[in-house]
Amino acid sequence: MPPLVITAAMAITGAVAVLSWIVVAPRDRTHEQVLANTTHGLPTAAAARHTRRTTGEIVRKWAPPKAMHRLDRLLALAGRPPAWTMERVVLTKLLLPVAAASAGLLFITAGSSPGRIIFVAVVTAVTFFVPDLLLLSKGQERQKKIGLELPDTLDQMTIAVEAGLGFEAAMMRAAKNGTGPLAAELARTLQDMQFGQGRREAYLALSERTTVKDLRRFLRAVVQADAYGIAIADVLRTQAAEMRLKRRQHAEEHAMKIPVKVIFPLMLCILPAMLIVLLGPAVLDVVKAFSSQ
Repeated sequence: MPPLVITAAMAITGAVAVLSWIVVAPRDRTHEQVLANTTHGLPTAAAARHTRRTTGEIVRKWAPPKAMHRLDRLLALAGRPPAWTMERVVLTKLLLPVAAASAGLLFITAGSSPGRIIFVAVVTAVTFFVPDLLLLSKGQERQKKIGLELPDTLDQMTIAVEAGLGFEAAMMRAAKNGTGPLAAELARTLQDMQFGQGRREAYLALSERTTVKDLRRFLRAVVQADAYGIAIADVLRTQAAEMRLKRRQHAEEHAMKIPVKVIFPLMLCILPAMLIVLLGPAVLDVVKAFSSQ
């Protein structure tokens, strides 16, 4: 067997073994506890433990800062899933191209040609960005859920504030009653303030963790109301009314797009069948009349 094939097979075996360990390895319970405390407002851990230097920390140290910042941003928008830690994402980004390139070497040795080389190069480059694409998709889905939950959450907070609760108390009630990503973000914001972060800084941090324009606009209004002494109940009432109006306009916009989207299936699927049913007998009669002559 050629040495190149042996090397490629060994590389594939090693990459697959490490990727399997990344997927099935047990989660860090300390990390999960900290994440739960941060996102759900549970009591903080009793004490931090000194842990040894791991392979993930070494990867984080030697990775480019800009790439790490971009991955950290994608993880923040995706809600930092417990199974998708920074270290695992970086290791996956490094090992997937190795496995793809090794398999590509085996593919090229079966019959070398420019087309095969280009194909292997493209597949190897794409596998490097697979974790980024997965995080981007998860983040977009999560931000969409936040946008859908925002109007109802603001209505709930408005009712609580008008009933006599403070803004933070209303936010805490919305975070406890909610089950989606917006409730988790509100709970993390309250947790940040309990840790000693300023109110303005906590709201701005929440604004940085989301791409929903309506939520960022609401947080800017809250920050300005806190700075200039404006009644928060008026801000909540105005923002809630605006969110309800936007949601109704969004639903009307989707309803108006339905006839346009139905035209192409109607023309391609329904109209041909109707024409066959309606004109088919007449065409058969005409053909029969001409054939009898």
